[in-house]
Amino acid sequence: MKAAWYEKIGAANEVLHVGELADPIPQAGEVLVEIKASGLNPSDVKTRAGARGELQFPKIIPHSDGGGVITAVGEGVDEDRIGKSVWLWNAAFGRADGTCAEMIALPSEQAVNLPDETSFEAAACLGIPASTAFYGMLCDGSVEGQTVLITGGAGAVGYYGIQLAKWSGANVIATVSGDEKAAIANDAGADLIINYRDDDVVTAVKDFTNGHGVDRILEV
Repeated sequence: MKAAWYEKIGAANEVLHVGELADPIPQAGEVLVEIKASGLNPSDVKTRAGARGELQFPKIIPHSDGGGVITAVGEGVDEDRIGKSVWLWNAAFGRADGTCAEMIALPSEQAVNLPDETSFEAAACLGIPASTAFYGMLCDGSVEGQTVLITGGAGAVGYYGIQLAKWSGANVIATVSGDEKAAIANDAGADLIINYRDDDVVTAVKDFTNGHGVDRILEV
């Protein structure tokens, strides 16, 4: 299979290699997934750059998130999973092989069935960004009828946070740093978008909520 990997930490253009590696073989409890989209997160960059210490493994294929199709299963995994589209989470956490490759073998529970209408590109964002937004926005209960503040509304976590809050029945205030990012937050469904570089955030929030303030904050 074709893959990207590194064997020492450092700048991407100095340590990343792209080439052919042996195809993985699913072990007991694992599935083999043909990767269609791989998600890049800040944690991947930090690990490769050395911000999280020395290498955990002699050779690392990066990226924790991804989307693809199960092509084979290991012992103990239902063969009915073969051919299913899936999204992957934590593929590179505590493991040498992530999703930046044509194929990956990983525990079956880390390959979650994907609805037919969901793209592989969207699948590759469900692991870290969407899950972080979900827990950050809804871990303390429903936000229905509440007003929530989401910082960085144009970032991946903030973007999903806006959508989750709106789907849950909340009024959403999002902060951004410019017009392009404001357009992204608007597309996600934010009710009020504040440019924190130009506007007084506190005053804008108080005006929008008639002095009540917000009920919950998603601080990325």
